[in-house]
Amino acid sequence: MSSYGQFCPVAKAMELLDERWTLLVVRELLAGSVRFNDLRRGNPKMSPALLAKRLRTLERAGVVRRTVDDGRSRYTLTPCGEELRGIVNGLGAWSVRWIAQLGDEDLDPHLLMWDIRRTISIAAWPRGRTVVAFEFNDVAPRAARWWLCVAGDDADVCDYDPGFDVTATVATSLRTLIEIWRGDRSWSQALKGDLLTVTGPKSVCSQVPTWLGQMGLAAIDRP
Repeated sequence: MSSYGQFCPVAKAMELLDERWTLLVVRELLAGSVRFNDLRRGNPKMSPALLAKRLRTLERAGVVRRTVDDGRSRYTLTPCGEELRGIVNGLGAWSVRWIAQLGDEDLDPHLLMWDIRRTISIAAWPRGRTVVAFEFNDVAPRAARWWLCVAGDDADVCDYDPGFDVTATVATSLRTLIEIWRGDRSWSQALKGDLLTVTGPKSVCSQVPTWLGQMGLAAIDRP
């Protein structure tokens, strides 16, 4: 960990927190990820070696607590780490308000589908197994199709066909769905503008936008 050589409390905090990926690891822990592989799914472009290094640094700093159960490591935030929630949420809100532009390099289907999977309100979904398929028309074939499966209180996302009957299919560009998810545009705007289609039984298609919703920060007012 490099030093700024300043006594300023902000500088001391940034010595720990401004290392690449560190706050994004904290973001994942705040979102409820506790296993190494789940932390990786939330940061799909981060190498396993670097993730392990950042977790060790956060553990030494007293931000993260590592425990082992049944031979598997579990990572949770300490009270010190939980206190970062307001900072992380505040940074996200500031970004939504003031950093609107998304480059092509920012559009990651793995992160989008993982974020949708862990954020949707399962209570809004039918109690039986419901599968929503996604088809992206601007993504390489190996990452263009996804399946979100919700059954009871469990949700999972697959990048391969799980073999279940598909309830509805969402077809759009990755950029459009990310913009909807972030709150840069609404579901109704995308549907009316023919930027997105939902196919399936009419009664189901009308419910898909409600089932999926938007990320929490989508509600932030833009200037």
